[in-house]
Amino acid sequence: MSCITTSDGVAIRFTQWGDPDGEAVLFIHGLGADNVGWVRQRQAFSAYRCIAVDNRGSGGSGKPPGPYSLERMALDAVEVLDYLDVEQAHIIGASMGGALSQIIAVGFSERGRTLVLACTACDLGWRHELFDEWEDLIRTQGMRAFAVKNFEWLFGPRSVRRLYPIAALLGPFLVRAPADAFIAQLDAIRNFEAGTTEELGQVTMPTLVITGSQDILTPVADAEEIAARIPRSELVVVRGQAHGFMVEGARYFNQVVLDFLGRARGDTSSSPVGNGAIVE
Repeated sequence: MSCITTSDGVAIRFTQWGDPDGEAVLFIHGLGADNVGWVRQRQAFSAYRCIAVDNRGSGGSGKPPGPYSLERMALDAVEVLDYLDVEQAHIIGASMGGALSQIIAVGFSERGRTLVLACTACDLGWRHELFDEWEDLIRTQGMRAFAVKNFEWLFGPRSVRRLYPIAALLGPFLVRAPADAFIAQLDAIRNFEAGTTEELGQVTMPTLVITGSQDILTPVADAEEIAARIPRSELVVVRGQAHGFMVEGARYFNQVVLDFLGRARGDTSSSPVGNGAIVE
């Protein structure tokens, strides 16, 4: 694990794995998570130079008092690339990390080789009421209670039934950020009023939009909207998977994303599953 100090003085931790001479892949996780969320991508993506950033407020990164902004968190990731002398990377963002990846694709387009947007949205407005409920729960009952009660937002019904009895034990591992930092990240999402809806048409890099058919936090319609707005995009829906399918359905996620990256590299053995395809 390594750490940089950003231009505004916040420590940002990142971890690297894979082939140091391979093409760079930047992984950006979602709300309250950290690089541990990419553990099931470690072996699968080992042919690449992989870089996973802990967003400010999460993991080993600094947790300054708010306010935070999504624009600043996106810049944190770009500054990690600067520090590592990585001119271009394949950018993979999940959930809130997908929003950060969209910001990078629009504002720092020269830094992206390709873009993968997983279980994310470009218009975050309708979730504000839900996020208000989350904040109230965290402030009154704490992060463990939040993780247990919101288990179903992350995983599909089968995993919820199987894992819910031990959700109280898993909670601290699912949402590892302290309460104040988590709420500061929530505020950053709520304050991103404009979203990226009107700007996605500017994204020119090849883009994969991937989501799970059972994602109730960022439903398939969110993915469809993103794919419709980005000119060089393709949409893949993974049947039976929910919001946390990078973990829950890692085999499907890894297969689809690696095929997409392979095609971007000119690998003739990789073939598209088809725009709008549903992967079983």
